[in-house]
Amino acid sequence: MSTELGAAEEMEPRKLIHFVTQQTRFSLINNILQHPDQLPSMYELEELNPSVSDATVYKHIQKLIDAGIVKEVALDDDQRRQGYPWKFYGLTEEGREFLEEHNLLAAEETLQQIYDTISDKPEKMVKYENAPRPADA
Repeated sequence: MSTELGAAEEMEPRKLIHFVTQQTRFSLINNILQHPDQLPSMYELEELNPSVSDATVYKHIQKLIDAGIVKEVALDDDQRRQGYPWKFYGLTEEGREFLEEHNLLAAEETLQQIYDTISDKPEKMVKYENAPRPADA
């Protein structure tokens, strides 16, 4: 499917389910759900998907944004710190509602527990994981 799909509410549910459950996109949604703040940076998403190129991760996040499932949130200029990420990705309210309505959030708690057990995270990932996040996301 292309990024011309428009917002999630404009797609028929069956097509949107197929769209979000495409392997890479569903993996990215799961990465968002398992993140401690449910707002990973692009670097964190790339690290959690080592078998996928960085460009592919970015492309699929953009498709999810275009479909209205994911949103990009940024720190205000005065909150940004050098060496830390300032853009993050989380589910939109509509995206969360859609996933919940179609029982695609059933494993959310399990995903978070699995994420908590990852012990070999690179130092940079731990640093980014603990970076400040927008309060109103």
